[in-house]
Amino acid sequence: MSYKNAYNIEDLHRIARRRLPRIAYDYLEGGAEDDVTMKHNRAVFERIRLRPRTLVDVSHRSQQVSVFGKSFASPFGLAPTGAAGLYGFAADIALARAARDAGIPFVLSTASFEPLEKVAREATGGTLWFQLYMSKDREAAKTLVLRALKAGYEALIVTTDVPLMGNREFNRRNGFTIPFKLNGRSLIDGALHPRWLIGVFLRTLLDSGVPRFQNTDINVGGRIVAKPLEEFRARRDALDWGDFRWLRELWPHKLFVKGILRVDDALLAAQNGADGVFISNHGGRQLDGAISPIDVLPAIRAAVGSRLALMVDGGIRRGSDVIKTLALGADMAFVGRAPLYGIAAGGEQGALHAIKLLSSEIDRVMALLGCLSIAGLNGDYLWQPDIEPAPAVASKGADAPKIRAV
Repeated sequence: MSYKNAYNIEDLHRIARRRLPRIAYDYLEGGAEDDVTMKHNRAVFERIRLRPRTLVDVSHRSQQVSVFGKSFASPFGLAPTGAAGLYGFAADIALARAARDAGIPFVLSTASFEPLEKVAREATGGTLWFQLYMSKDREAAKTLVLRALKAGYEALIVTTDVPLMGNREFNRRNGFTIPFKLNGRSLIDGALHPRWLIGVFLRTLLDSGVPRFQNTDINVGGRIVAKPLEEFRARRDALDWGDFRWLRELWPHKLFVKGILRVDDALLAAQNGADGVFISNHGGRQLDGAISPIDVLPAIRAAVGSRLALMVDGGIRRGSDVIKTLALGADMAFVGRAPLYGIAAGGEQGALHAIKLLSSEIDRVMALLGCLSIAGLNGDYLWQPDIEPAPAVASKGADAPKIRAV
């Protein structure tokens, strides 16, 4: 089946599952421990219902959204995803180009196989943000941050929910470790997926050699077959708000904290100079049993008002999920696995197809809701069983409609 015949993100998911060897697919799809958090990320969206208005002229609707004075064609972006090169050749470049062509932002992960400078060159004209895994080594972190600044990245997203790596048992079951060690099972699995073996693994090997983490803050890139992960996670468990304040002084552009799941942490982010936060549980890949971003989004919006831009990721598979997220108070939603399904199914064009599927669903849901614009979305369009609508709370901005928790 071609990506062109995919009618939704789940179709792309099925294609990706067939085309990827198990070790790569499980790394993409798996969560931590029992997948409680990952499953809950989907359950919260399924619990929320939509309350449409009727006989509303929606012939001139728009899903355009403005964040920090910059307009985007759709109200979602591409979240940072580590080791994307496992799923497609030069995947981070392909994702950045797809986002550029769709008029939405792309966030490059620290754990990318592509140098951040090369991604910026290859995706000229796009909106590029950089996600930082920061160690306690400030000199090394400074070197990496200044690389991103010089390359033209417009925002820095500091991921704070990985003081230690989550318990991803599927990696150990599959023998996926760093340093990566080939064994008979992985060799056979690769041979059974010749499209991936030739089009991704061997093509990468011939183009740039063994894949390397090119954007670490330890001053050297590490080949995935040679460098232990501990070197890339140096003393993350020692970070605190003082380190964030130091970073705030270093970085002159927009600065986000990623991994917020509490109102008090969102308020601390604002007090320490953040321009926005990513409300996120790392796609269910870190703390199993954590709440969903949707669980806490209305309360965070009520607490911070328009002081922070609120970005949300986790569990988004449909345009209706994006609409629900925005109606609850987010400024933008971000998707991680969905565009990677597209990459695995059809490279850059597959990723662009995933984006177009979500955009078309957003447009359709807006029309069926009787909503003309993203700014017009609020909690009045939503309903949850056994929960009465709450009083209106602080809006996203002075001119935006009030957001209601549901």
